[in-house]
Amino acid sequence: MNELDFSGKRILVLGGSSGIGNGIAQAFRGKGARVQVCGTRADAADYSATEGSDLQGLHYAQLDVGDAQAIETFQPTFDRLDVLVLAQGAVIYRRGEFEMAGFRKVLEVNLISLMACATRFHAMLKASQGTLIVVSSTAAYHATKGNPAYNASKTGAVGLTRTLAQAWAEDGIRVNGIAPGLVDTKMTKVTTANPKRLEGALARIPLKRLGTPQDMAGVALFLASPLSCYVTGQTLVVDGGLIL
Repeated sequence: MNELDFSGKRILVLGGSSGIGNGIAQAFRGKGARVQVCGTRADAADYSATEGSDLQGLHYAQLDVGDAQAIETFQPTFDRLDVLVLAQGAVIYRRGEFEMAGFRKVLEVNLISLMACATRFHAMLKASQGTLIVVSSTAAYHATKGNPAYNASKTGAVGLTRTLAQAWAEDGIRVNGIAPGLVDTKMTKVTTANPKRLEGALARIPLKRLGTPQDMAGVALFLASPLSCYVTGQTLVVDGGLIL
């Protein structure tokens, strides 16, 4: 028996158009699953490989998770859901999160939408005895001086993961999370594209390299598989040792 075979499974990855979510989506596709991803742009053709997007073999749909009504009316392309991955994320640099408009915007995407999406698909996950995976961040475990909204939202995501796991265990749904460290995506270019910042960042990572979306995908496969059948409510830190 191959416990990482997802043939016949239906996976939905919100925030799966690029970055970590995209890496997770392609990993599930590579293991035989039928995968739908959502992003904010109108069409899959609006994404490019230079942005870290690989939508080959994936079903794409537009969904702005910052729009509560859009979440309520969204219809996936399949009638069964085995795994829901919530990988949406937003960050505002240059102290934009100290302005209340920016603070609210980041919280809406990074935390409020997690609950909205989880509850939207709860019935489908219950029917399949499925799995919910929440992508948060190691920012939940330390201060991030310039980004109070990002920090608060990711800290909240870890708490939400624990609480939904406890609440939904009786429905046969396992809820776990992944807390990535510094992963090379378009969202982290402010660091990775700056040689001085990158050097400083790598010096703090014991494994001496950036994470990749594929590094996160391996953990997602584990959390969605029978290998983790007795694991729920946990957020696994995947950071190369960054916060040790």
